[in-house]
Amino acid sequence: MAFFGLFSKEKKETLNKGLEKTKQSFLSKVARAIVGKSRVDEEVLDNLEEILITSDVGVETTLKIIERIEARVARDKVLGADELNRILKEEIAALLEENKSSDGTTFELEKPNGHPHVIMVVGVNGVGKTTTIGKLAHQFKSAGKKVVLGAADTFRAAAVDQLIIWSERVGVPIVQQGMGADPASVAFDTLQSAKAQDADVVIIDTAGRLHNKVNLMNELSKIKRVMDKVIPGAPHEVLLVLDGSTGQNAYEQAKQFSIATDISALAITKLDGTAKGGVVIGISDQMKIPVKYIGVGEGMEDLQVFNKMEFVDSLFSE
Repeated sequence: MAFFGLFSKEKKETLNKGLEKTKQSFLSKVARAIVGKSRVDEEVLDNLEEILITSDVGVETTLKIIERIEARVARDKVLGADELNRILKEEIAALLEENKSSDGTTFELEKPNGHPHVIMVVGVNGVGKTTTIGKLAHQFKSAGKKVVLGAADTFRAAAVDQLIIWSERVGVPIVQQGMGADPASVAFDTLQSAKAQDADVVIIDTAGRLHNKVNLMNELSKIKRVMDKVIPGAPHEVLLVLDGSTGQNAYEQAKQFSIATDISALAITKLDGTAKGGVVIGISDQMKIPVKYIGVGEGMEDLQVFNKMEFVDSLFSE
């Protein structure tokens, strides 16, 4: 059964509001780049390159977009500056399409061989990892799924406490052993409990220490090995949570975590409080990992399945 319904009018309005700061900054800069120009020339392209980079799209992705626009300008000799927004929108949409980001409508949640679907969540402290887990649990539960949480970020007492609060708020069970417990042991118990309850979804929180990548890699590998023994193939998804307001720092975190473990999807949070929403484009392009969720507000419903076309439409809407 699919969860998260079709992209509703309400969700679109929430997305538009959440991207308002990015949109205002981005479109105003593009407008200034073409003022007084009748066609796309070298100066316009230079200005556009600077705009994309300062919007945290990233250098490599920016150069890729500029090269594509240059090719179109060379092919369509009479390309006017007033068409720049349309061309830019098309090229950004094409990049996101190539990188298999979520289509944002519905997607199937299957129980592998009758076992719960296991999601392991990673990310550094402060990116909104625990909040994202809580909101995900709410979305799954709202779709009629039985959810179990596992508090395997045992490095900080606050991490365990926060997840307990979210489990109570959402109304889903949690397995925890407190601060200092072996994370792999927590994961093992969580999966055993989820199987016994015939749960649909298990969401495992993990520590996000990046100061020692070797330790992080070993810890995550151990957790994955233990989970695989309980439910073959688990975790079925490794979700990396990134703070969109940190811009290119989020991209650097994505690179570091991709070294430590195999990331299968991204959740980019806090886009409503920043003008750096362009980071979604750059991370998707450079990491070749699909953006699956975006956070565009503080409400329980404001963690949205990422819809690449709705995102681009919102970014360029007046």
